[in-house]
Amino acid sequence: MMRPNGLARAAIRFKPASFAGTFLALLMSALIVAAAGILLETSLRASVPPQRYANAPVIVAMDQNEYVVTGSGEDQEREAVPLPDTKRLDAGLTARAASAPGAATAVADFTFPVRAAVPGGALTAHGWGSQVFTGAALTEGSAPRDGEVVLDPGTAQATQAAVGGTVALETAVGRQDFRVAGIAELAGAAGGLAWFADTEAAVLAGHPGRADAIAVMATPGTDAAALAGSVGEAVAGSGAQVHLGDDRGAVEDPGLSYAKEILFGIGGSFGGIAVIVAILTAASIVALSVSQRAREYALLRAVGATPRQIRRAVAAEALLIAPLAGIAGLLPGLGLAHWWFDQLQDRGAIPEAVQLQISAMPLLAAVVVGLLTALGAGWAAGRRPARTKPGQALTEASIERLRPGGIRTVLGLAALVGGAVLSGVAARSAGNDAAGAGLGVVMLFMMAVALLGPLVARLLAGLFGLPLRGAGPAAGLAAANSRTNARRLASAITPIVLAMAFASTLVFMNTSENRAADKQLRAGITADHIVTDPAGLPATAAADAARTPGVQAAVAVLKTQVLIPVGSGEFKALQGAAVQAVTGSGAELTEVQDLDVREGSLDGLGSDRIAIDTTLATAAGRGVGDRLPLHLPDGSRADPEIIAVYGRGLGLATVTMDRASLAGHVTSSFDSTLLVRGGSAESIAPLGTVTDAAGYATERSLDAKTGAWLNNTMAAVLGGFAAIAALNTLVMTVVDRRRELGTLRLVGATRRQVLAMLHWESLLISVAGILLGSAIAAATLFPMMRGTTGDAPYIAPLTYGSFVVAAVGLALVAVTVPARAILRRWS
Repeated sequence: MMRPNGLARAAIRFKPASFAGTFLALLMSALIVAAAGILLETSLRASVPPQRYANAPVIVAMDQNEYVVTGSGEDQEREAVPLPDTKRLDAGLTARAASAPGAATAVADFTFPVRAAVPGGALTAHGWGSQVFTGAALTEGSAPRDGEVVLDPGTAQATQAAVGGTVALETAVGRQDFRVAGIAELAGAAGGLAWFADTEAAVLAGHPGRADAIAVMATPGTDAAALAGSVGEAVAGSGAQVHLGDDRGAVEDPGLSYAKEILFGIGGSFGGIAVIVAILTAASIVALSVSQRAREYALLRAVGATPRQIRRAVAAEALLIAPLAGIAGLLPGLGLAHWWFDQLQDRGAIPEAVQLQISAMPLLAAVVVGLLTALGAGWAAGRRPARTKPGQALTEASIERLRPGGIRTVLGLAALVGGAVLSGVAARSAGNDAAGAGLGVVMLFMMAVALLGPLVARLLAGLFGLPLRGAGPAAGLAAANSRTNARRLASAITPIVLAMAFASTLVFMNTSENRAADKQLRAGITADHIVTDPAGLPATAAADAARTPGVQAAVAVLKTQVLIPVGSGEFKALQGAAVQAVTGSGAELTEVQDLDVREGSLDGLGSDRIAIDTTLATAAGRGVGDRLPLHLPDGSRADPEIIAVYGRGLGLATVTMDRASLAGHVTSSFDSTLLVRGGSAESIAPLGTVTDAAGYATERSLDAKTGAWLNNTMAAVLGGFAAIAALNTLVMTVVDRRRELGTLRLVGATRRQVLAMLHWESLLISVAGILLGSAIAAATLFPMMRGTTGDAPYIAPLTYGSFVVAAVGLALVAVTVPARAILRRWS
């Protein structure tokens, strides 16, 4: 008898079609694992080369993360959460850093926005001391003193300002005339620039006594690492961190933290789900391939092959196919990772300087995961033919088992119960907790379908068989075939269920949130006019608008974020919450916004008193009269009192607070939006771009569509993988039925009758998959959306219809094309 590896090679050589489906499934699995692994590795290793700080060997700055600590002792874990804005340090540390051995000088660095009174007048301002490490050079005039400014040539020309003249600039302290002390150029700079005296830069930035960072220059011959050590000792106890090398780039570009968070979410959270789905799907197809050759294994047992030889033959097949499929999947996996990364960069989610990190680890993991999947699935599927007694082997191989194994049934029922329990948890939760529980629901229900597939398929075949029996002989034969071969039906249905469930959940979760947000925004904005400006609105905008004839109320709004602790124990987290900080009183706010207040009143809105959305109130377990601990944008802690709970936080803002509460805690002091009631658009046009509530809502909706791209891409990746798996499985099942189709032709069935039978089967498969997938998506979306939006999910008819058409068309094509090729041989 042939050795087991010889049997495996012979099987692949003489029946390549039987292994093509397995090869494709393992290839797709490697593709998903490689792409997710590369993005995950990039999230852990990404860095930004310093640009502005390139000539400063050491940078001192505060840690720009807040931390969630769970567990204790050896089990303690610290999760870093990026702060919404810059956390600044005491400018007095500059002298301590300058006194460190090896330090030539230390410069407090300030970066803040400034507005010039010209179209497109957004400027970036710095202290003049930064020229020591940036290389900014005067081309005319002198360094600025208090009350003076140095401009770049483009800004000087746009504002028609000359050295010795004056220019009006808006800063955090209001509009002020500055004497132009000089004109300076900075190589490689983009946009308008202004430099102020270091002695007043912090005040103009709105952060007196605070600096963004401290740049430390080294004496000749001093090593950067040695300087960093001495500076670290000099500033010890202040909480400041010392950075050198590429770590300096993260200080000047805070977008790196958010880029890492996004990449970790794709490569880690979504990647984990995608990898599990890929492994389960690949394992299912490997098991299908093995089960299709049950008669061959039975014949081997009948002629004397031992159980060990059968198992070794299955393992040898996996060892021959899996590595080749894994290696073949690496190149498209690299392509998917590159495409996804480039798309995120094009949308501004990842800084341009960040590069995709590729090493051998995720590529090796992709191959190893595929190999282990093939070995595990082959071992599980090969157990029954291997342990069957030789005398019973051929008999059992010709009879399909009606029920799955006991362990599989128990696990399937456990997944079903777990999904139902999590669905209830999602319905009782709010915000991120509801979304997290919802994703658990879809995963558990999918596992239940995969494990209980034969039982579910037999039930559906019996259910759909009733109407099919009355549709003619071909439809009746299709119903009988499906009911008799439940395992084959389950293998075909499962990938379609997976595609429908995941695609529907991810896409309609996003459409539901966007629709609810848009609905709340349109109902919540009661102002007649909304004024915006890309450079931000000056601090006097609300007062200027209020003085305009006919204006009844004018409220300026600053948009930012805060971090709020939610959960407890192992489930503690810091949840980002959108904030609108408003000028004026709560009564004035009600003139331009309807927040749908459900508890309390906005009348007391002011210092240390806030209003929050009902979703946040549920997640944080707080209500009117309670204190809500939170971290302001720069990480400062606050504990304001909740005076009202409202219902339109998704469309407007999760937290509403007094504008003065954010003074000194945000980089930009310019308001985002001005809401005006009364007056005419023409009269307030000098303040900025004026639109009405409908136009503002439409603009916001377009922005939301851009943010939805990520969810739709995830749905496309998972749905596309599942669709290919479904196509693969259906082709494999049709090819495996060559003898059956030939027998039908021999007993007198025409090609048209055989194809009609297969078409009815494909319709049964696709309809069953659509209904099951839709049911899983509904069981996920309804409780999830109740917890996040308070409304039922919105299912876009055209989008859902396209999913249905795609599933039906895919099943029809996957069955028809190989069937026609097979039937041509029996013509």
